[in-house]
Amino acid sequence: MDISVIIPLYNEEESLPELTAWIEKVMNENHFSYEIIMIDDGSKDRSWEIIRTLSGNNSHIRAIKFRRNYGKSAALHCGFHAAQGNVVITMDADMQDSPDEIPALFKMILEENYDMVSGWKKKRYDPLSKTLPTKLFNATARKFSGIKLHDFNCGLKAYKNTVVKSIEVYGEMHRYIPILAKEAGFSRIGEKVVQHQARKYGVTKFGGWNRFINGMLDLLSVTFITRFAKKPMHLFGTIGTLLFIIGLFAIGWIAVNKYLCLVHGIKAPLITNTPSFYIALTSMILGTQLFLAGFIAELVSRSAVDRNVYQIDQEI
Repeated sequence: MDISVIIPLYNEEESLPELTAWIEKVMNENHFSYEIIMIDDGSKDRSWEIIRTLSGNNSHIRAIKFRRNYGKSAALHCGFHAAQGNVVITMDADMQDSPDEIPALFKMILEENYDMVSGWKKKRYDPLSKTLPTKLFNATARKFSGIKLHDFNCGLKAYKNTVVKSIEVYGEMHRYIPILAKEAGFSRIGEKVVQHQARKYGVTKFGGWNRFINGMLDLLSVTFITRFAKKPMHLFGTIGTLLFIIGLFAIGWIAVNKYLCLVHGIKAPLITNTPSFYIALTSMILGTQLFLAGFIAELVSRSAVDRNVYQIDQEI
């Protein structure tokens, strides 16, 4: 099979018929063998009923319905697990991503040998309250990750099948799939300017500044996880040891200074009356705690369970 198109959705009943017809048109024109995998993330509207109707008329449609809303990352993880195509395309269900981009993305993966290609909505039709936080977020993500992408959060992306089978997307980590792919050893990450269409139906499911703040927190999480998930002791142990040594040397200096004062008959204040004593003591205590935290984190990381927990209600 050439292509798997994964579409996570939540309350998108109005756009689904038009979107699937558009995808079908593109696939037929280019003679692709394909499947459309729709992940209904616990929609409260008639999305699932419409999907059932569409699947009856189109044998290429597969669908999975979650029992409740688990978020886009869980939907993508489930779709990645089900995908069978050599190239996997993800796109949002709100029709702001154009299926006309699929052939070019497919070509970049197969002919130019990219591991993944991320869309870049260079010209956007979103309000400033959404575009400004997005630009700040992308600039920060580029700085932290070293990956030169302009739009990390673009829903329109293409992957080799081996990439989606090798990464674990959970929580809100769908924003950082390029980082996860890079850390998994897939370094050929490309970018393509794609058409961004104004929303035709419904309302956006994501806020502007709220998404920016959450995105920054998630960026710190994914940076820590990708670098230290398997070796937390390298971080906590290093910092803890450094703090303990600093505190130990400070205590030693205070003790030597007190001894020299006594030897030369110089009146010196009590050690417990000097602020430096408590700073040094606190440093040693924090160092010990961080060192122990590293050991505990090592134990947790070696006994971690699957974080992608979701309940499937129905499947087509």
